[in-house]
Amino acid sequence: MKLVVGVAQASPAVLDLERAVDKACAWIGEAARGGVRLLAFPEAWIPCYPLWCDAGTFGRWGNDSAKRLHGRLLENSLVVPSAQTKRLCDAARAGGIAVVIGANEREPHGGSIYNSLLFIDESGRLVGTRRKLVPTHGERLVWSAGDAAHLEAFELGGARVGGLICWEHWMPLPRHVLHASGEEVHVAAWPHGGEHHQLASRHYALEGRCFVLAAASILDKSSLPPGLDREGGLMEAPSELMSGGSAIIGPDGAYIVEPVHGREELLVGEIELGRTREEKLTLDVTGHYARPELFQLSVRRERPAQVCNEVATLATKDLL
Repeated sequence: MKLVVGVAQASPAVLDLERAVDKACAWIGEAARGGVRLLAFPEAWIPCYPLWCDAGTFGRWGNDSAKRLHGRLLENSLVVPSAQTKRLCDAARAGGIAVVIGANEREPHGGSIYNSLLFIDESGRLVGTRRKLVPTHGERLVWSAGDAAHLEAFELGGARVGGLICWEHWMPLPRHVLHASGEEVHVAAWPHGGEHHQLASRHYALEGRCFVLAAASILDKSSLPPGLDREGGLMEAPSELMSGGSAIIGPDGAYIVEPVHGREELLVGEIELGRTREEKLTLDVTGHYARPELFQLSVRRERPAQVCNEVATLATKDLL
């Protein structure tokens, strides 16, 4: 089966939720009109990757700039479900296109943010929202740790599609869980696509015998809201904050579409899903190259509730 896939290497609408959704819908529509049936966006693209999280001043206790930036990010993060997710789903349904998009996600009444991937099928149904398992380094000042809920491949656009976020690609066990779910197309969501991101994406394709859509953002200082470079400790950073590097990779680890740097672009490629089965002749890490009698992996897929109702009820009774 042939499938036309795409990657939206787009500049995010920084800290502006409504404009980010507008822009996402526009890219979804453009891709659909071009015949794309599955479209991937970069990590935390709605409303932006918080690249200020590793700036020197951001980690100082009680830093006013850090507090203001976090408040703006929280205010402009995506609630699932919401009117904004409905707009994304409507755009996917209108174009008959499946979408995987990175977003900052917040609970409706919570103060924590998750680094999430939304999986929307071609009928406009939100089939999964998975959260990054472990925020990396300075990201831990921004995002809460995720869970294994929706760590699986979904039926999207006629293929089994899964995804990992950034440094999850160096976590062997989540990789294996996705391989075991029959993944044919993998979305590797990155903030940008540097050399080690390329290595991880190509390794994933080779190990999983699947196609990889490596999705990376592009962002210039001129696209930042006024004063954010100062607030975020980015004054000394180069004008090109994120340089892209999106690519489409085959199940043998070779590029189908080479990495694109330095500009917005809709990367498009036609893939033949049958190749994922052909490449398993020499390596199938969950089949003939596995030793299940020696190694076993279990997964806790429950999404932890923020408040345990039973405990909360008992505590309330104790107060009466």
